[in-house]
Amino acid sequence: MNKKLILAVVVLAGTLLSCQLSGAVPVQSVIPTQAVQLTNQPSADLVSQQDTLIAIYQRVNPGVVAIKTYDESGSPVGLGSGWVYDTDGNIVTNDHVVEGANQFEIDFTSGFKAYGELVGVDSQSDLAVIKVDAPVEELHPLSLGDNSQLKVGQVVMAIGNPFGFSSTMTTGIVSALGRALPSSYTNTTSGFYSAGDVIQTDAALNPGNSGGPLLNLNGEVVGVNQSIYTSTSTSTGEPVNSGIGFAISVNIVKRVVPGIIQNGEYEYPYLGVTTINDDIFSLPVVEALGLTQFSGAYVTSVVAGGPAETAGIQAGTEPTSIEGLFAGGDLIVAIDGQEVTGFDDMISYLYNKSPGDSVVLTVLRGAERVDVTITLGTRP
Repeated sequence: MNKKLILAVVVLAGTLLSCQLSGAVPVQSVIPTQAVQLTNQPSADLVSQQDTLIAIYQRVNPGVVAIKTYDESGSPVGLGSGWVYDTDGNIVTNDHVVEGANQFEIDFTSGFKAYGELVGVDSQSDLAVIKVDAPVEELHPLSLGDNSQLKVGQVVMAIGNPFGFSSTMTTGIVSALGRALPSSYTNTTSGFYSAGDVIQTDAALNPGNSGGPLLNLNGEVVGVNQSIYTSTSTSTGEPVNSGIGFAISVNIVKRVVPGIIQNGEYEYPYLGVTTINDDIFSLPVVEALGLTQFSGAYVTSVVAGGPAETAGIQAGTEPTSIEGLFAGGDLIVAIDGQEVTGFDDMISYLYNKSPGDSVVLTVLRGAERVDVTITLGTRP
């Protein structure tokens, strides 16, 4: 069965299921003196955790909005989520939430509704900004966290409008950090790009959650919910949550959103290399390339005239036992002294750089370890 990365914005009909619990048969302990005494009082820790979640929801939810989109004829296109970025009325959401739409309705939790104007989009990070003219009392900007401080296992929460059920909160943990996902942005020069520094979470995300905030226990935005990875769907074609969701990191938001607001766009740094994706960098590939270690980003091609070629980064040219795979290329093992275990590490690091910045790539070239300084360009 094909696995799919679902960017969910369309309102889909949900089915409500009910169940009846059968009565439990009481069991008498055979060792009465060791019987556990049951109480109707929850533990202090559970109450504290519960109170924390309640407080976060009450504080943050007024800053989360539903976004309804329409085409030029006024027909509904889809539904997504968003959140208030500042008191100027800028709303952050996903690019795919606004794609194909001409009119944007912003629904606040108070019941206030207003049309918004699209400020700009960034297809590379899947972010968009809509500006709405709303009374100041409706604008509750959310606080921004720092995803570089996140740890796998940390508790996170999502608030959004799954299937049109407004102001829905779900909880989970950070499942992984620094993921790289395919970007919808392409060009004729370099083909497809990847979006980096993506957070993976098991907090339940469903169609309509796109564009809503992923929050830490301080109530700070640490990501923008974007997509789910699923291999199954319902009989009506609705994607089924698999416990694997993805969010754009807030540190990317901090860089991209101001650029969209000020200039309508954001410029990304450009290295000009193609490397082997982590999921296919297998032991047979390592053996065929004759590499001496099992981690790193192996360079398969460099863009002519690009920053990497100018600096002297080398791609493989020697045929191997695997068709289309060529040995002799550089294996990138570090960037600015930080270990690169694979493509995801490299792209996530670069996503936090700007055109004109210099980075030092440490590469294995045969048995030799070489440092190469590269001045990053601008993505074409």
